[in-house]
Amino acid sequence: MKKAWHYVYILLLTVTGAATFTYFIITGFSYYFTSTENRFFHPLHESLKPSGFAGHGLGIIGSIMIVIGVLIYMIRKRVHKFMRIGILKYWLEIHIFLCSVGPILVLFHTAFKFGGIVAVSFWSMVAVVISGVIGRYIYIQIPRSIQGQEYSLEELNSMNEEFFIILHTQYCLRDEILDKVDRLKSKENYKHLSFFNLIGIIIKDYFTDKKLIGEIQSAMKADNISKKNIHEVTRLCRSELILSRRIRMLRTAQKLFKYWHIIHLPFALIMLIIMLIHVGVTVAFGYKWIF
Repeated sequence: MKKAWHYVYILLLTVTGAATFTYFIITGFSYYFTSTENRFFHPLHESLKPSGFAGHGLGIIGSIMIVIGVLIYMIRKRVHKFMRIGILKYWLEIHIFLCSVGPILVLFHTAFKFGGIVAVSFWSMVAVVISGVIGRYIYIQIPRSIQGQEYSLEELNSMNEEFFIILHTQYCLRDEILDKVDRLKSKENYKHLSFFNLIGIIIKDYFTDKKLIGEIQSAMKADNISKKNIHEVTRLCRSELILSRRIRMLRTAQKLFKYWHIIHLPFALIMLIIMLIHVGVTVAFGYKWIF
């Protein structure tokens, strides 16, 4: 998938998720914000209550989306015969979409009222969604090939060296500019890192690196380097910034990702088990939807 089309694809998924939440919160606003004891008299009660036509349907569709989202990503990632079907990050993005919109539909299915064992499933679902967002951030900090395989440290260092060869041979930059470029990867902030100070360091480095890129651009302009080459070198430098940061924090990101699984997977299992129990009890008591 081309980069431009990938942006459109991500935008479409994001807009769909936001539009889904917005639509249901607007159409059911008066009902959801009515006190529990007065909902019985609300004109939308028969439709939006958990056993109502719309409420029940949202629960079924949301649950199916969650199950499909979990299964397709696990199968693509862990079953050998499916590992070469598509690019892993696209499957991950579908997984995130289904497991974000699915819980939104389940939330509206509950009509914002939940207790007992269902409350355990709901808060487990919330924990899964939140930890999924955090896990996605950690995941993208680990450099991977287009097929989703992690690069080794040796491969990353080799890519780093190729960057300087390109700058020296293709753009003929003088040593002073190359020294400035070399400073892009000289930070030691990422050696001993926890998730709690990760964001702060990245934000601080953003402004430092932006200033440094500005100095590199000024030095190239002083050497009368063409605008096209300045643009290309700037693009390469920004790519180098991302690569260098990921090399420095590779082991930290891998460690954080391992710990993340300890949190994410148990909550996901609890959510799925209780959801299946809830569905089983609902069927046993004879609740039906359109079938």
